[in-house]
Amino acid sequence: MQGPRPVVLSGPSGAGKSTLLKKLFKDYENVFGFSVSHTTRQPRPGEVNGKDYHFVTREEMQKEIDAGEFIEHAEFSGNMYGTSKGAVQAVQAQNQICVLDIDIQGVKNIKKTELNPIYISVQPPSIDILEKRLRERKTETEESLQKRLTAARVDLELSKEPGLFDLVIINDDLEKAYSELKEVLLEEIKKTEESRKS
Repeated sequence: MQGPRPVVLSGPSGAGKSTLLKKLFKDYENVFGFSVSHTTRQPRPGEVNGKDYHFVTREEMQKEIDAGEFIEHAEFSGNMYGTSKGAVQAVQAQNQICVLDIDIQGVKNIKKTELNPIYISVQPPSIDILEKRLRERKTETEESLQKRLTAARVDLELSKEPGLFDLVIINDDLEKAYSELKEVLLEEIKKTEESRKS
């Protein structure tokens, strides 16, 4: 795969990945791009095919998975989700650093591919703080909140595996977390900006 090294961001819901990414995308306009994931779930109101997700049938997706077209895929609550090689290449073709927001199983799957990304885990200072953040969002039912917390505990436990991540960011201070994120990506950012000029 040509182009800048992709970045794999992992971490439980509520750890602050989206907030960090928003800052990154704002400060480095057009340097980063998201790979658009595939899913077999129905579009939600306002979601655009090819922008939010590639909405496909289970048959279509299974066929591409069998053909080796996916870097990683998983199933959640009866729907399939995944990242295709094509989606990452589309971002790299625009000379952008491809950002993949992936769960810990996805991280382990990507380790088996030739992708060679920078692996970063964003973590909350504690499960209690994570729970507080999720409750403050007011987007969860108690049941879905408990599910997310259970998933987070598993995620944090699995992420302790030595060598799994190049960098683990404990997000207790946003500015500090952001500068750690920028620092590890600086080399790729510079490369991308320079190859733009040429």
